[in-house]
Amino acid sequence: MNRLSARLLWSVLALGCLVLVVGSFILTAWMDLRPCPLCIFQRLLFMVLGLLALAAAWLGSRPAALLPGLLTLPCAVGGIGIAAYQIWLQLQPPASASCGGGPLAFIDVVVDWLGDRLPTLFLATGFCEESGPLILGLTLPRWALVGFSGYLIIALWAILARRRT
Repeated sequence: MNRLSARLLWSVLALGCLVLVVGSFILTAWMDLRPCPLCIFQRLLFMVLGLLALAAAWLGSRPAALLPGLLTLPCAVGGIGIAAYQIWLQLQPPASASCGGGPLAFIDVVVDWLGDRLPTLFLATGFCEESGPLILGLTLPRWALVGFSGYLIIALWAILARRRT
């Protein structure tokens, strides 16, 4: 049985991230959603993960491909943590929790800075504790959790596939 090459796996991850980011823009416009700072930061993480996956695919089996591949792991784990935190926020009683300030103040600073420069892509106008619409039975943060988790699994697979070649 043929094994999938690391280059193919990284290419699939890059394409998957592109689909998720473009999909987030389409859903935002189509459903008139107001993304929150955590939503915007997750979108940014998917962009970074896509670029890192693209770099790893482009470098192929060269030793330098390991660096962008390994950099995806903490980004994906961070995305899992942020999506899980937003899910937790949404499970709290109304008006008892908010994403503003607190332990994730760094995210607010990054999102505000990006929102000032590219508001079409990064302007956060919503609240993290609002669940928003269900898409195929899941909220968007739950879909992000699925996306980051899947990315992490496939990235590990790609790194291991690279080691076998």
